[in-house]
Amino acid sequence: MDGDTLYSIGELARRTGLTVKTVRFYSDRGIVAPTDRSPAGYRLYSIDAVARLDLVRTLRELGLDLPTIRKVVDRELSLPEVAAAHAEALAVQIRVLRLRRAVLTAVAERGSTPEETELMHRLAQLSKDERRRLIDDFLEVAFGGLGAAPAFAGVKRSMTPELPDDPDAEQVQAWVELAEISLDQDFRAVVRGLAEEQAAEQARSDTMGPRRDIAAVVGHQAGPAMAAGIAPASPEADPVVAAFTAHYAQLLGRPDDVELRRRLATRLESVNDPRRERYLQLLAVVNGWPAPESLAPVLDWSVEALRVRTPR
Repeated sequence: MDGDTLYSIGELARRTGLTVKTVRFYSDRGIVAPTDRSPAGYRLYSIDAVARLDLVRTLRELGLDLPTIRKVVDRELSLPEVAAAHAEALAVQIRVLRLRRAVLTAVAERGSTPEETELMHRLAQLSKDERRRLIDDFLEVAFGGLGAAPAFAGVKRSMTPELPDDPDAEQVQAWVELAEISLDQDFRAVVRGLAEEQAAEQARSDTMGPRRDIAAVVGHQAGPAMAAGIAPASPEADPVVAAFTAHYAQLLGRPDDVELRRRLATRLESVNDPRRERYLQLLAVVNGWPAPESLAPVLDWSVEALRVRTPR
């Protein structure tokens, strides 16, 4: 019977598909011990050695080291516990590989300099707490000291990236670029200026009831005109421009004059900063949100419509 049959190293190798050298290697290290020896002194193994070698091969292919494998096959360690620990270690390795892949992909696509590559690598390696501190610093610069209005609390939440614990390469790459944008001092100044303008408008609105952000109002009013193919400089655009400038004049408590229109055009140009839209696009990728609709076309239309009607 098979259970009583003893096998030489060569026969064991044929049964398991391993090489004689590999079987001898495992035998020399005590992982698969011989049951007996032939009269000539050659090692002989029972059928149990076949199952043991099959398990050893599987565990090696899964990446376990030999000391751990020996403890598993000798039942000194629980296989489920070892598997769980190894799976956790592999998860860490996978995350590191994703980070490296994301950085290398970004470097290849952007033609980055060594300095930019070093920054991207550092940003990709940040811990969850370090990422939070970086974004908190950006949001504090942008919105700090402007009061505790619910609107600002909501804006801060809506601008906070939350990289998942197990992000994919696209999310990692988006996070790195988003972090770079948030460190841009000029962009920080743009966002701060917009927040201060909105805070001043909100302060006036507190006595007149809540008001929508002027960029949203302009987009709502100018969007249909643009979609209808009305050119910014055409007479058909006059009532559209008059409507949103009247709204802005009421919001500020000022007359609808040349200075107000210049101020509104400057405000809309700041809102239309490409870095702001890119930040929101990347934020959606990191957080797994739907891609935001671009406001750039309607803001471009509105700024042009204002400029052609405003004397230099």
